[in-house]
This record gives sequence, structure tokens and C-alpha cells, in this order.
Amino acid sequence: MPTLETIVDGLKLPNPFVIGSGPPGTNANVIGKAFDEGWGAVICKTVSLDAEKVINVQPRYGRLRSRDTGEIYGWENIELISDRSFDTWIDEFKEIKDKYPDRVLIASVMEEFNEDAWHEIIGRCEEAGVDAFELNMSCPHGLPERRMGAAMGENPDILTEVCSWVMKVATRPVWAKMTPNVTHIEDPTRASLRAGCQGIAAINTIRSVIGVDLETLRPEPTVEGYTTPGGYSCQAVMPIALRMCMEVATVIKNEFPGRTLSGIGGIETGKDAAQFLLLGCDTVQVCTGVMKMGYRCVHSMQEELLAFMEHHKFETIEEFKGHSLQYFTTHSDLVKRQADARAAKKAEHTKKMIKKDADWDGEDFVDQSDALARG
Repeated sequence: MPTLETIVDGLKLPNPFVIGSGPPGTNANVIGKAFDEGWGAVICKTVSLDAEKVINVQPRYGRLRSRDTGEIYGWENIELISDRSFDTWIDEFKEIKDKYPDRVLIASVMEEFNEDAWHEIIGRCEEAGVDAFELNMSCPHGLPERRMGAAMGENPDILTEVCSWVMKVATRPVWAKMTPNVTHIEDPTRASLRAGCQGIAAINTIRSVIGVDLETLRPEPTVEGYTTPGGYSCQAVMPIALRMCMEVATVIKNEFPGRTLSGIGGIETGKDAAQFLLLGCDTVQVCTGVMKMGYRCVHSMQEELLAFMEHHKFETIEEFKGHSLQYFTTHSDLVKRQADARAAKKAEHTKKMIKKDADWDGEDFVDQSDALARG
């Protein structure tokens, strides 16, 4: 009987489905709801030591819908990190761990380019009982003037330094969350892992402009007639996320064996999750999907993933994690493989062609006849 239970960086999860950092983990109340519904772990909305400068606007989301069905397939947000005080978060971390001592609570943290600040936020979160950390080095909008989020994650040198600061004091597992807004995601991945991080989370949202209203001529989402580029998520980003997770997983496999990967990007079903796991992910994160479907969507996701495992006779996630990585190669190799296959097929066809009457074989009579026919 297959099981979804898994151990990642020493963390025991009942299943690989993790609430991704964002509104679904924005306070103790909703985090408790996620645990009650059976999510494997929860990553809180990103916290910082000083939330006074975090001021959100309304509206803050823009959505793309199918022209035919109206289904939402693209989602842009210009939402900032948590606007709740760090002291409040510390109290709620303690409250959550008191109520759910056996569940995995991961703190998403973001700070300025200041070693003392990073040491403080890691130390105080650990004292509050969090089980692991996700370093938000990848938010594509908001607070760039404070060198936070993607302003760090796009620069491997800065990323190496900041991750090193964190690893000096962290005693719990640390995942660095990657921005997709780079040419080669392998570069920040290597920087984070060389600095000692146990894992990578990928990808954060893609910097985007979701559209322009053709009546008002204003870009969306419009706030007092204006907007700013935001982060794009939902089903539409899944092919990009899969590609980048494959690249990160390949780096881990070849250069950092034993490190882990949490996949993010458009996951809404168990079948979606299976694809990320096949490309080397240890866990999968869902954020926009919860905002579309609610916390109970984890039930159908688990059922679909278990059905996939039963179909292929996999007992554990470890048995198929990364299985599909072996099928990626270069274009030149694809050309060679196809040429070899065609040559082998032609040779087999030629081999079956009768040269003289004594070669006819009763067992292969039909095949030999077909080989001699023109059409």
C-alpha cells in the first residue's frame, strides 16, 4: 500500500503538500486551518523584524481567465510581505507549535543586507519553536529600495554572503527560495548551497504585467489609476517552474547530493505534484491554488497522487523522485538518437527482405511479405 509520508531534511511530513508562503499562511488562524485539513507542512507569510514600512494596497490582484470557460489560469499579485508585527508573529509561532507540536511549521523570513538583522530574526524564530526556515530571496516586487527579496536573490555574490550569515546561527533546516527572474537559476542555486543551505525552494513568482484595460487604458491591477509590475503565478507558470526545478534538481544531483528541493509553480492537482516529484522535488508548495480552491483541495491532491503511485506500483515518494531527470539530454544527442533509431529500423526492414526463395520462413511469412511490398 503506497504512503505519502516522507522525511525531508529530518522533518517528518505526513505528505509532501506544503502551504506556500503567502496569504494562505498569513496568521495563526489560517495556519491552524491548514493543519486541520491535513497539509504536510505550512510556510508562513514572509515576516521581517520591522513591518511598519509594509503597507499594502487594494486591489492587489489581477487574474487571467480562459476565453472559453472563464477558469482562472493566471494570477498576478502586488502584495507585500506580512504587515503584522514581528512580536505578534513570535507569539503566534509559539501558539501554533503548542497546539500542533507534531506538525511542521516553516518560517519564511526576509531582511535587509545586515548580518545582525539576519542573526536576530533566525534566533528569535528558533526560540519560538519553528521547525525550519525559508529565506525569501526572491519576491519580485516591493521593498527593492531596502535591498530585500529579489534584489538579493538575483545576485549570487550577495546571496552567498547572506546565506552564510544565516548558516552561522541556524540550527534548523534552511531552504533558500529562488527567483525565476534570472537567466540561469543554477547560479543562485549553487551560491545558496555552497553557503550551506540544506535545500532550495523554486520558483517564486515571475515579474509581470498582467494586462491593460482597453476601456480605461490603465494597466491592471489599477490603484488610483496606477500600478506596478507584480508576481505572476497559477497554472500558466507551471511549464516554466518545471523547467527550472529540473535545472535545480540536476545541480543538486550532480554537485550537491543529499540536498533537497521544494517545487513551486501552478500546482493544483495530485497529477501536477507528481510531475514536480518526477523532476527531482522532495515536496511541492501550493499558494495560489489554495486562494482559488480553498484549503480542502489537499484531499483530492493526496488522492490523485496516491492513485498515480498505485498505478505505477510505487510504494514511497523516494522510489520515483527524480525518475524523469534521466530523460533530459542535449539537442545534438536527440539528433543522434533519432538517426540511430531510423538506421536500426531500416536495417531490420532490410533484414526481413527475401533475397531468394530458400529464405522464406513459415513463422515470419506475413512480415517477410510486408517487407517486400511498396505500400
